[in-house]
Amino acid sequence: MAMLLQARRILTQTLPRCSSNSSPAFVKLLGLASRGLHDNVSRSKLFDPNATSGNVITCNGSRADHNKVTDIVVALKNEAQRAYPRILGHEAVGLVESVGEGVTDLKAGDHVIPIFNGECGHCPYCTTKTTNLCQTYRVNPFKSVMENDGKCRFSTKDGEPIFHFLNTSTFTEYSVLDSACVVKIDPNSPLKKMSLLSCGVSTGVGAAWNAANVQAGSSVAIFGLGALGLAASEGARARGASKIIGVDINPGKFNKGKEMGMTHFVNPKDISKPVHQTIREMTGGGVDYSIECAGNVEVLREAFLSTHDGWGKTVVVGIYPTPKMLPLHPMELFDGRSISGTIFGDFKGKSQLPELAKACMNGVVNLDGFITHELPFEKINEAFELLGDGKALRCLLHL
Repeated sequence: MAMLLQARRILTQTLPRCSSNSSPAFVKLLGLASRGLHDNVSRSKLFDPNATSGNVITCNGSRADHNKVTDIVVALKNEAQRAYPRILGHEAVGLVESVGEGVTDLKAGDHVIPIFNGECGHCPYCTTKTTNLCQTYRVNPFKSVMENDGKCRFSTKDGEPIFHFLNTSTFTEYSVLDSACVVKIDPNSPLKKMSLLSCGVSTGVGAAWNAANVQAGSSVAIFGLGALGLAASEGARARGASKIIGVDINPGKFNKGKEMGMTHFVNPKDISKPVHQTIREMTGGGVDYSIECAGNVEVLREAFLSTHDGWGKTVVVGIYPTPKMLPLHPMELFDGRSISGTIFGDFKGKSQLPELAKACMNGVVNLDGFITHELPFEKINEAFELLGDGKALRCLLHL
């Protein structure tokens, strides 16, 4: 689930443009003041990126913040990641307001997507095709400051630092990011839809395309039919999978699953046998690929066992806020099944996300239907409630 940030004409707002000679601008944001959500949208200071090389300041026009499983976990559950006050949010789209020294691939006015899993382009990770991780800007929920100087770009009116989140911090009108975490997109692309590519949709589609490498005519089982699972189904459909099985305990999600390409459904509550046994019977031995999007270790085991022996592959997508370990015995791997995880769908953000955006605009991936609610930014806590209650896929927040 997520909340998105949708850009309107942000540059026409009355906030002052930062310059190296000006005082910090005051911007509207939602901060996490302590464990639990902040009650109010407030104004705080934003410092000029020109003072530090490699930074980009963006106008976040629209956010699709999806994170009962990421943002909400940090806000309400995971004390190990605490750093207060902090600006959460990592799905958005917006315009570049200004750039710092040394930024050559972006300019003011560019339409951009912030990404939590950055790409510097020159480290050993970025220069190989085998991973989309970056030595410096890989996803790190514990990092709460800018990479280049270890400082924050936000502060309270009293001068106290406000910490960053996942290289992005998008619950704010303006944000400062490292250029490695900002992706330029075609200005003709509808910003409303492009906000979906900051995390959830890219992760789900990439799980099918890159991590699993779904082949035409194959069978796929997707566990958990939230936005990630639906995006994975879209990816599998686009690759020509002949059978896409959706697994969820909420049958109310099945109609949306059909819209996203699913052909069969299993509700664990409606069967007396294990899910993996049911899927093996449906497919003559198991699916070629399973994609686990629920973030539950017991479900992960069922996903693994639902794949065909000899070649079945399981891709782990869900977030696991639990100390439980992988529920597998080493001997089970000798049957030829494999399991792997994926971050951001194995997409290299800076170099590959623009092509995904083009594919979406050309109809290869259907983005319609993911945004179920649209609210003003001031009602962000209402959006969190919709997500937490399972009533929304993505909530689009307008500034």
